[in-house]
Amino acid sequence: MSKLKFQKPKGMRDIFGEDQEYLDRIYEVVKKISTFYNFQKIDTPILEETELFSKGIGLSTEVVKDQMFSFKTKGGNNLTLRPEGTAPIVRAYIENGMKNMPSPSKLWYFGPMFRYEKPQAGRYRQFLQFGLETLREEGVVRDAEIIAIFYEILKRLKIKNIIVEVNSIGSSCCRPAYIQNLSKYLKSKKQYLCPDCIKRLKTNPLRVLDCKNEKCKMISSQAPKLIDNLCKNCHKDFKELLEFLDELEIPYTLNPYLVRGLDYYTETVFEFFSIEENLQEESKKLALGGGGRYDLLVDLLGEKREGGTPAVGAALGVDRVIELMKENKIEIRKKQKAKIFIAQVCALAKRKSLKLMGEFLSARIPVLESFGKDSLRAQLKMADKSEVEYTLVLGQKEALEGVILVRSMSTGKQTKVKLDKIVQKIKKMLK
Repeated sequence: MSKLKFQKPKGMRDIFGEDQEYLDRIYEVVKKISTFYNFQKIDTPILEETELFSKGIGLSTEVVKDQMFSFKTKGGNNLTLRPEGTAPIVRAYIENGMKNMPSPSKLWYFGPMFRYEKPQAGRYRQFLQFGLETLREEGVVRDAEIIAIFYEILKRLKIKNIIVEVNSIGSSCCRPAYIQNLSKYLKSKKQYLCPDCIKRLKTNPLRVLDCKNEKCKMISSQAPKLIDNLCKNCHKDFKELLEFLDELEIPYTLNPYLVRGLDYYTETVFEFFSIEENLQEESKKLALGGGGRYDLLVDLLGEKREGGTPAVGAALGVDRVIELMKENKIEIRKKQKAKIFIAQVCALAKRKSLKLMGEFLSARIPVLESFGKDSLRAQLKMADKSEVEYTLVLGQKEALEGVILVRSMSTGKQTKVKLDKIVQKIKKMLK
């Protein structure tokens, strides 16, 4: 067997069939709930200036160092396929003068992101994300609102055993002192850290807490906890957030070592997991998405405001949700099944039938056809296989007379109906 000449790039995929049906269902739920909570849809370019991410996400993050698809254009511009959605949203917020629009700015997006990382189940180099972002409003009620929306979306998609891990990583008033203490502790354990974490000691010690290396995780579990070193305001905000989650009856756990992988976060951070219960093995956590506050990002990317611009957001990994729905055999609402089949046996009949298809579309009646076949026998066989209730038969004689035959597939009986009355007739027959 000869090798295919062209294949999709490694880590990317074609979405069709069952996967496309799951994707449609997720988009439907996301759109409905986001709109209910008064979020407006925004689409940003897939390509952005590279500096938007290196500056916004942080030069020391794995995303910027190792995972971005970047290139130089013929005109000499450095561009990157977006690896995440928040920095482009903030760029759009600044560039389009959204600060002059009614407050708060509540935006949602749904689309592809790109990261060069090892492909695995539910994780691709081109992957789909849904995200929510709220800018220009103080108070942790917006943090709680976004967590509540994500929780509701996952529930509507019938994802079970959802848990939210939450933490506060403090702000500029309390984090510097904590990082100093953390650095001191980590340097005393330097010989046990992985090479990447040794580098992180110089660039951003908080990243060590996010390392997946088993030895580093063990060292981190004994590290000072930021939550024990919060300033008065950060402590108050975090306590208030937990009270919101209690009121909303959203299951959560405190994870004092949760920091997220991007540098722009301040105070609240959270992640969503689905717990897979296994009787033979330990329960496994499948990460579905997460987010947090980023009150200084707007300022960092160019729009100065005293005290920063309050902002909070989160993103959900759509591909992982699709994989989870398939693994758990979660049924999605199927499309309305067609009960009508149009069979035609000449060129004039095909023209009339194509026009008739448009009329059925306007009446929202699903119809099947086989315009590529001329044999009436073959078409009736297809209609029977499709399990429709009625087949509309249009030959040259009927087309010239302006009528069409309605054939009952259960009894084989046929009646003649005028072409301009057939849609109304079928409506009554299907009631």
